[in-house]
Amino acid sequence: MHIDWENIFTLMRQAVRTGEQDFPAISTIAQENQDPFRVLISTLISLRTKDSVTIAASRRLFALADSPHAMLSLSPQTIEEAIYPAGFYRIKTKNILEISKMLIQLYGGKVPSQKEALLQLPGVGTKTANLTLNLGFGIDAICVDIHVHRIANRMGWVSTNKPEKTEVALEKIMPQRFWIPLNELLVTYGQQICRPISPFCSKCTVYSYCKRVGVTRSR
Repeated sequence: MHIDWENIFTLMRQAVRTGEQDFPAISTIAQENQDPFRVLISTLISLRTKDSVTIAASRRLFALADSPHAMLSLSPQTIEEAIYPAGFYRIKTKNILEISKMLIQLYGGKVPSQKEALLQLPGVGTKTANLTLNLGFGIDAICVDIHVHRIANRMGWVSTNKPEKTEVALEKIMPQRFWIPLNELLVTYGQQICRPISPFCSKCTVYSYCKRVGVTRSR
């Protein structure tokens, strides 16, 4: 199967709005400061949380502490108040403090740049690890969330039933230079055009490339 990745990515970029409010939260945070710790913590905050809430919560927290050592100087209540109303903010606060402690004890206060090490940190799954590698270190890694998973299957690039399987399948067919921009672009495209239900196929710039797998209704 030949996929014209270059043209598809170019056409998708042309179709999406590019204001700050239109970018995924972690991309916005990373553009402000490409610091692995900020990317890691803001990604943790973003889980099951709207982008606008994630951005505001992350900025409030980093204004108080932007390193593991500084984070441990804050009380759990202070962190909770800073990141509220992020989803599961109490659990996230506990993980943020535990992560900060582990980074100091195991890595000299630095975020490790190995996926396996990141996955050992509390609350860190594949998506969070790969985004930290991507946006914190500039290391090629495919980050698959619900938007990437949906669009990759809808386009017919892969045929998988879980994001983890989509990541593995995409690694086999997608040139490495597209791995880092994949998440930001497809999340934005998925929010604006390729919606979960009734996507805007009439606005889609890659319609001719799409197999529309599972699409029963569109606009």
